[in-house]
Amino acid sequence: FLPYKHLEASQCGNQISAKFWEVIRDEQSIHPAGTYHGYCNLQLDEISLYYSEATGGKYVPHAILVDLEPGMDSVRSGPFGHIFRPDNFIFGQGAGNNWVKGHYTDMAELVDSVLDVCIRRQRAVSSSRSETYPDPIMNTFSVVPSPKVSDTLFEPYNATLSIHQLVKTEQFTATFHWKVFLHWYTGKGMDEMELTEAESNMNSLISESIYQASIAEREEDFGEEAEEEA
Repeated sequence: FLPYKHLEASQCGNQISAKFWEVIRDEQSIHPAGTYHGYCNLQLDEISLYYSEATGGKYVPHAILVDLEPGMDSVRSGPFGHIFRPDNFIFGQGAGNNWVKGHYTDMAELVDSVLDVCIRRQRAVSSSRSETYPDPIMNTFSVVPSPKVSDTLFEPYNATLSIHQLVKTEQFTATFHWKVFLHWYTGKGMDEMELTEAESNMNSLISESIYQASIAEREEDFGEEAEEEA
């Protein structure tokens, strides 16, 4: 079966995905420099699900990073930022945190570039050139904002409009509410203003949920393959 493709969008999505790749890196014994440091055959069997082997024995994630804001410096400057393909970063000039502007104007200008990278990455790892996306399953993991965490005026509208779009186009959509995580942390005695460390931990919790979902899909795929071979 084909490897997973991760399309990471917006500042929030890219920061959560950075945590997700830290989890995958540890599971697959990938050094921050991109080299494999494990000794397990099972890891080598599964590593192509998440990574492509590049020159010099290095592995790069099957990830395409998209943001309408320029730069994505928080990901690039992170401890794992250099492992991504430079041409897999796609960004615009800013949509002012306005979903309607981003969806209908700014993103409309970038969508061809995003699809072009998706197709090139798919063809690079697929053994079949006859189909670009054979029987794909589209899963999304989205964060619903909380007014106690975000000071962006448009976010309630952005969340409503984007979820409506996701429900129409995806097979599975998981949503996470910042307020739930915030409530948990404040219940532990944390002041609501002390969110720097809490936000990092919340990103880790959400990335762990995404990781667990990928494990379930992976086990199901391996089970189907075993049945076909039998």
